[in-house]
Amino acid sequence: MSETPTIYHRTAFGEMILGNALDAITAQPTESVDLIMTSPPFGLVRKKDYGNVHADDYCDWFRPFAEQFHRILKDSGSFVMDIGGAWNQGQPTRHLYHFKLLIMLCEEYGFHLAQDFYWWNPSKLPTPAEWVTVRRIRVKDAINTVWRLSKTPYPKASNRRVLQPYSPSMVQLLANGYKAKRRPSGHDISDKFSQNNGAAIPPNLIAIPNTESNSHYIRYCQERDLPVHPARYPSELPEYFIRMLTDTGDMVVDPFGGSCVTGEVCERLERRWKCIELSEDYLKGAIGRFEREGNERTAANPDDESNYYRIPKPGILWNEHDETPLPEDGGRSRQARAERDPVDLAENIADDRVNEERNETIKQLSLI
Repeated sequence: MSETPTIYHRTAFGEMILGNALDAITAQPTESVDLIMTSPPFGLVRKKDYGNVHADDYCDWFRPFAEQFHRILKDSGSFVMDIGGAWNQGQPTRHLYHFKLLIMLCEEYGFHLAQDFYWWNPSKLPTPAEWVTVRRIRVKDAINTVWRLSKTPYPKASNRRVLQPYSPSMVQLLANGYKAKRRPSGHDISDKFSQNNGAAIPPNLIAIPNTESNSHYIRYCQERDLPVHPARYPSELPEYFIRMLTDTGDMVVDPFGGSCVTGEVCERLERRWKCIELSEDYLKGAIGRFEREGNERTAANPDDESNYYRIPKPGILWNEHDETPLPEDGGRSRQARAERDPVDLAENIADDRVNEERNETIKQLSLI
């Protein structure tokens, strides 16, 4: 690998940069970027193939990046970062590194938290298995936090770019009408509430499964014996923010480019872009994203129920009483098989049998 960041591949709208991310963004002109859209290596307690910093050291590692991100970003621009949490090793407790990072970025480097988003992965498997499927003292971890930051309180944006279909209940309300009144919560609902605007403003919960298993990118890598990047985010995630926060021709930078998902979306939406990546092997595979014809995303059908992801109300399976006693030690020790609930026992026998296969599947599908 070249010590100095170099242009590895060019397209009509952007370029891949091979080299160290910090060196590459240091060379980027001041206030020249409209959107930094990235998913940096998470602060995990176990090493991954693509490289990561221990959660305890994460803020210190990120400091030079924070300084440069603030410098290169326009006053009207946004810095969007997808970052997953971590579990403390050997304990059913969460590490606080990504919250500490957010506070550091705002209090020490002058960023504003424009909004916090939560990427919910509906296809996430029940992990960490030890606490979720074996000892049953936690629920599965299925979201990443997505911080949207800015240099000023008023970066450019429009939620009209990311509207979603009305819910069935809202469609019914619009059809039947609504009586303007003050609700018990104190909200004063005017008659304008029943105005049909064609679509609904989305919440800050983004539901996107990460089940890519037979895409052009993966086939391209397999055919050339190239490593598939293990931590790709689905293209709909960067597309959401690229659409909402940038205009055609704006500059988007992904400092931790990986397999260049951000670049692929920018190319399709005609934004200028740079993806920076340290591994040449990952960039070799990323080229496959731009060597196919018809790089268009298939439009989803709002009337197709398979395009919707729903969370059941918590009480659907609740009975009047639950007689199964809680573990007095809080799950500190595993229960013997004979002591487990019969249903839990059957499920955990299956869990033990497929645990190794599950972990491998999670790794391959980038669901960890």
